[in-house]
Amino acid sequence: MRFMVLVFAAVVGAAPAGAQTSATSSAPESSSAPGSLPVSLDKIRGALQQRQPLTLRTLDERPTFRVQILERQKIEELLATLNFKSTSPAPPNGLYGYEQQRQIWNPVDHPMMQPYAAFNQGELLTIALENLIGKYVVGQAATSIKNAVHASAAAAAREEVRHAIADYCAAQPNGGAGIQICETSSAFAR
Repeated sequence: MRFMVLVFAAVVGAAPAGAQTSATSSAPESSSAPGSLPVSLDKIRGALQQRQPLTLRTLDERPTFRVQILERQKIEELLATLNFKSTSPAPPNGLYGYEQQRQIWNPVDHPMMQPYAAFNQGELLTIALENLIGKYVVGQAATSIKNAVHASAAAAAREEVRHAIADYCAAQPNGGAGIQICETSSAFAR
């Protein structure tokens, strides 16, 4: 068995060695044949053997190309359109407290330790309805009342300023004739 392995290794190793000797012997023949190649191999060898000196001009040259990556800009544009702010309220202990409670009190092993587990279905429905009414009905009513109070306060402030200007103009000689604010305020008083 060992003899077969040695013979196989000798045959495999001898094939490349024989191919190399025939290739090296044919290379000089092809370079010596005139007209077989369009270029002279002797000139190429001579040019490769010469060393080109390093000059300062080659060190200071700026590249004449530019690389611009556009995919990053597209991703940033897509991320700018997303709204990461959640409109839902935060859990009572914050996000980290909620996550900690979820991991410590596994819902499968401790079902009564979950948020809202203390409420039955009717109580849970009542809580949900109270939250919806508070958000949509009472919230809009409070906003409209706040806007009405603000509008009436602005109207009262305008009226107070108009009375103050009228009192000022009345105290001036000739009823404030020639004073621009008195002339414009008398046009608003009509």
